[in-house]
Amino acid sequence: MTRTIVASATKEVIIGFDQPFCVIGERINPTGRKKLAAEMNAGNFDTVKADALAQVAAGASMLDINAGVTAVNPNETEPPLLVKTLQMVQELVDVPLTIDSSVTAAIQAGLEVAKGRPLVNSVTGEEEKLEAILPLIKKYDVPVVAISNDETGISEDPDVRFAVAKKIVERAADFGIKPEDIVVDPLVMPIGAMGTAGEQVFKLVRRLRDELKVNTTCGLSNISFGLPHRHGINAAFLPMVIGAGMTSAIMNPCRPQEMEAVHGANVLNGTDPNCQNWIMTYRDHKPTSSTSSAAAGSEASSGGRRRGGRAARRSGGE
Repeated sequence: MTRTIVASATKEVIIGFDQPFCVIGERINPTGRKKLAAEMNAGNFDTVKADALAQVAAGASMLDINAGVTAVNPNETEPPLLVKTLQMVQELVDVPLTIDSSVTAAIQAGLEVAKGRPLVNSVTGEEEKLEAILPLIKKYDVPVVAISNDETGISEDPDVRFAVAKKIVERAADFGIKPEDIVVDPLVMPIGAMGTAGEQVFKLVRRLRDELKVNTTCGLSNISFGLPHRHGINAAFLPMVIGAGMTSAIMNPCRPQEMEAVHGANVLNGTDPNCQNWIMTYRDHKPTSSTSSAAAGSEASSGGRRRGGRAARRSGGE
């Protein structure tokens, strides 16, 4: 059974088919967050600290750390900022970290200060990236996210994305890197732009699991990009892609709807024995007033049908 081991200085997490779904907190990333980018650029890490604590409290197994605050001279500006952010976060929380950067110098700088066994995010199928990143993965003995695109860009054909993932796994083997240290991101397409995106990724994840025997991850919110009420789509997508074999996702753990989907999928997938984590998480859970009102309205509207003799059984939950 494929198991990818990541660790902080004090805590080990296993990503695997027989393990609870690994939630990688996405919030410490200034991309698309102008306020956070400005704060980090100015040396203000108050939001970083708050996001680190909140995500761990919400149930994140790992935290993704990105310090790409500007596209100007990233080879010079990003490495020291990433190092500072990593050091700060790993002193604050005890979960494993993901070193997230497209700048090779930043990844190397991060690996030099990271405690435990971080996950590197990422390498692609581009020759330049393979030659730059894979030696670092071997040298520091850490796992890496392999993104299924290459010099030709991101293909809409899932077979092409599978071929790129296979190429990365094979090239990694040339460096002595085992498949369990490759976590493939098959690239989830927005369902609003491509109606087959869900079906594609489910099939692709199954192939990656069965044929390459690798763990998988994704940027969860990609699936709902451009749609209203994105968290509803994300929450529906999660148990389906977990059922297909995906073992982790970079996502916002502070969204209760999405975390409920993860915890529920773990119960139904057999990775929460005796429902222990579900019970400990939700035993004191109380429905919101809006949920209670909706439930009351549902009871009233369905009363006549139940009195007629046949009614669906309802659980005592929300």
